[in-house]
Order: sequence, then C-alpha cells, then structure tokens
Amino acid sequence: MRWMRAAGRGLLAVAVIMAGYAGGGARAEGPPGGRDGRGPMTLATAGDLTGYLGPLLDGWNRTHPGEKVTLVELPDSADETRAQMITELRAGSGRFDVLNIDVAWTSEFAAAGWIAPVDRSRFPLDTFLPPVVDTATFQSRLYAVPYVTNAGLLYYRKDILRREGEQPPRTWADLERQASTIAPKYGIDGYAGQFLPYEGLAVNVTEAVHSAGGSFLRDEGERVTVDSAAARAGLGFLAGGVRDGWIPQEALRFKEEESRQAFQDGRLLFLRNWPYVHSGAGGKESEVAGKFGVTPLPGPDGPGASVLGGSNLAVNAHSRHQESATDLMAYLTSEPVQRKVLTEGSLPPVRAALYADPELVRAYPYLPTLRRSVLAAEPRPKSPRYDQVSLAVQAVAYDALALRQTPEQAVDRLARELRAVARRG
Repeated sequence: MRWMRAAGRGLLAVAVIMAGYAGGGARAEGPPGGRDGRGPMTLATAGDLTGYLGPLLDGWNRTHPGEKVTLVELPDSADETRAQMITELRAGSGRFDVLNIDVAWTSEFAAAGWIAPVDRSRFPLDTFLPPVVDTATFQSRLYAVPYVTNAGLLYYRKDILRREGEQPPRTWADLERQASTIAPKYGIDGYAGQFLPYEGLAVNVTEAVHSAGGSFLRDEGERVTVDSAAARAGLGFLAGGVRDGWIPQEALRFKEEESRQAFQDGRLLFLRNWPYVHSGAGGKESEVAGKFGVTPLPGPDGPGASVLGGSNLAVNAHSRHQESATDLMAYLTSEPVQRKVLTEGSLPPVRAALYADPELVRAYPYLPTLRRSVLAAEPRPKSPRYDQVSLAVQAVAYDALALRQTPEQAVDRLARELRAVARRG
C-alpha cells in the first residue's frame, strides 16, 4: 500500500479509513444497532498526504449534524495500518465504523467476518469502472464499495524516442530492445519498476505473470495455478532484464518514490509506476518536465495487464451505526465527491464518466490512458490469506531477480509455498 500513500503526493494515495475516537471521547463498543444504526462515526486514514479528505468530510458534517464523522489518520506504513485494524477487528471492537482498505484485503477481511456485506441496491455500481467492482467482492458477494482505483503505467522519455525515430514500446521485445540499445547512448539506465522485496515487488511480478497469461491462484485462493509456462515467462522477463543489464541493479532497492525520483532526475528511459508520478515529473523541479509521455504497460505480444490498485470502503461488522456508515460511503462515492477525489486529492476516481470529462482530461491528460489500463487491469490474487501469499511472492521473486535462482526454480518453489499457504486455510 506504499504506492497508495505515494499517490497522495501527486496521483495515487490511499486512505485507509479507520479511527478510534469521535466527539472528543472514546467511542462505545458494542454490536450493530444503536438508534436504528445511525449516529456519529469514525473514519481513519493512513496518511492523507494532500489533506483533501478533511474538507470532503466537512461537507458531510454540515448536512448531517447528528451523524458527524471524525477523521483519524493511522501510521503511513501499510503494514502498521493493517495491523492496527486487525487488532481492533479481532477483538470485536466497534470503535471503527468505516474502513478504507487496500483492494487486496477485501477477501481476508470478509472471510474473517470483520466487515459487513453491502446492499448492492444502495450504490450505482453500473456507473463505476467495471473491474473495480470485482475487487470489492468475496465469494460473489459485495463486501465493500470501490472508492479509488489505480493501474500501473509506463512512463517514457518521449524526447529521446522521438530523436531516435521510435514509438513507445507495445511489447516486451520493444521495451527490451529500446532499453538495452537506446538508453546507453544517452548515459542513462533502461527500465525500472519497484523491485525491493515489499508489496510493490509482488505487484510488479503479478503484472508480468498476468501479462504473459498466467495466474497465481484461483477459486478465492483455494487452487494454486502458478506452476505454468506463463509464470516462468513473466518472472524470466524481469530476471533477464537484470541479468542483461537493461534493468539496473539499483532498481532492486527501488520502491515507488526511489523509482520516481530516478525517472524525474533524468536517469531512466522507462519507468513502471502509478499515475501520481505524472504530477511530480511535470513539475518545475523535474529534469524531464515536458519530455515524457505515458502509455499502457507492454506485454509479450501487445499491451500487458496492470495490477488493479486502489482502495475500497467497508463497514465494520461491529459498528453500532451501520446505516450512517453506508450513507457515508454513498456520499464518498457520489460523482461530485469523486470529482473532488481527483481534483483535490489527486486520486484516480472509480466513476467511469469522469475519465471522459473534457475539462478533467485537459487538466489530467493521462486520464484516457489510465482508463484503458484500468479496464485491462486484473486484481492481485484473491485469498483470505493474501498477506502470506504476498510475502511468498516477494521472497521468491526477489531471489530470482537477484539471480540466486533461475525463473524455473523460483516458480517451482513458489508453487510449493503457495500450496502450503492454501493448506493452512
């Protein structure tokens, strides 16, 4: 979820909504109910870096004096945020009414009974970008409402490619050729993503495997499918880049911000990152302002598949004010508020119509590309034990990129580890 926090700086942050206090005092604990499920609420976020969420909630509070929401920000670290949420939820605490959870956590939280099912009829889901709704479901039932979305994009130096008479890469072969032959002419590195062993690496590897037509898990995490030629091809593409030098060794230490800075400083020809990078790279202090473009991620034979990022709003199953919480979620996902999520929070909205709004496209020219990427994106592997799945992917993939294991060995090992995770359920 580090990529979501980075988003707040420009175009992609995630608010993980959750809090422990309201009205200046400790909230009462207890099961759902209380005044017909209505009353004041708490909403917690992991580092609202742009400060946009407070004003949005002020709009709600002005018109709902009896159902005011208090914002409490949890630590910036996604792991710490998740840990604090789970501690409260496991204890059956009703202090936290609305949770804005990473899209990869929906299955885990739903399977554990921590979040309440959502009535589909309360939300115009047909107006959302279609793929985002799937991230809010578990076992075909809606357990959350999409709030912000995201997809990985390929940033490229359009000035350099234009000088070389080249178009931005559409396939892995294009990317490899341009990164290995053009970048050295200009004294820069070829390509980087987020390859430090953390959630960002799991995302980058998942995109490569999905782009090759592979998968990790099926059937809500019960069936392991990673032992495939497609998975070996996806991991092999990235490991081969490190081996052959068009992915620099330095990239094995990159998270979102380190990779963004490298591109913004003019040290990379290509960068895989989230939409928030667009703002900083186009800023006054950027070495590449006016010199870069954005395109969908490439795949083996054409455009690849990004991982679908973002966050979902969910209601704590032990909240005393679930009706108010549901109404608040409807407010935060309404089109006027979603517009502000983009313009004031620099976060990609879930409402499809906003991506074709002429005024917004003029202000955010990457929106059409982002829309295409979101529509082609796929969620991370669904599993009630996603945290264990992610840790296994990170560890195994890093060994492959560090050239300590071949892609074939790494995939075999990953299949064994994921089967062990599935058996624990």
